[in-house]
Amino acid sequence: QVLLAESGGGLVQAGGSLRLSCAASGRIFSINDMGWYRQAPGKQRELVARITSGGNTNYQDAVKGRFTISRDNAKNTVYLQMNSLKPEDTAVYYCADAGRWGTWPYWGQGTQVTVSS
Repeated sequence: QVLLAESGGGLVQAGGSLRLSCAASGRIFSINDMGWYRQAPGKQRELVARITSGGNTNYQDAVKGRFTISRDNAKNTVYLQMNSLKPEDTAVYYCADAGRWGTWPYWGQGTQVTVSS
């Protein structure tokens, strides 16, 4: 069973920074793509950033240049560094594992990020 545990959320003022972490267990971490999603109140869950097993990344347009996804395979952990935060970044952020077929079957419990104006 794959388990994902996020940490690092909180309340921050606009322009501030947070770093989210996601610790994975239950499988060989390095072989699957990993991602960070978010869901704001009343909105659908959306993909924020993705990192492949080889370290290639892509980002939602709204966060390009501000957020950085990375992974440390030795620690079974994926990170999301969030800089220049805006109130519209307020959401619950979820770590996810793309699984063998890219269907995102594994999810963390989510961590709240609140950006005040």
